[in-house]
Amino acid sequence: MNRTSFIAIALGTVATIMGAAPVMANDVRIEQYGWSNSAGGAQRGYSNRIRTYQNGNYNRVTGHQYGDRNLSAVGQEGYNNYGATTQRGNGNVAGIGQFGSNHTTILTQDGNGNIAAGVQVGRGCDANLSQGGSGNVAAFVQVCD
Repeated sequence: MNRTSFIAIALGTVATIMGAAPVMANDVRIEQYGWSNSAGGAQRGYSNRIRTYQNGNYNRVTGHQYGDRNLSAVGQEGYNNYGATTQRGNGNVAGIGQFGSNHTTILTQDGNGNIAAGVQVGRGCDANLSQGGSGNVAAFVQVCD
């Protein structure tokens, strides 16, 4: 086997391994438009998913997941918005949608199978939602100026 064939086989094997995510893998997807947007966080466990979309300027998102099968989704349109999710436990779902400017939403879930949602429209809304235990469902909508 010549050197070129060996390198090609090695690269093909590495590409196959890297392309096939194991079932237990965590997943993060981020889209940002505009400028000075930031997104970050941490995941520990398996099958956790963080989804982030931001369009505008100076928007910030953090997502922290400690457990299994949690989903965090944050979409923000506008200027100077902040969204944060923290999930400890299994099978929790958290969602934040913010439209406008100067909004802050913090969602915290400690337990299993909790669902938290939100929407904020206008300017200057603040929301802090915390769930403890299991099987809780909470939703909020605010229009602020």
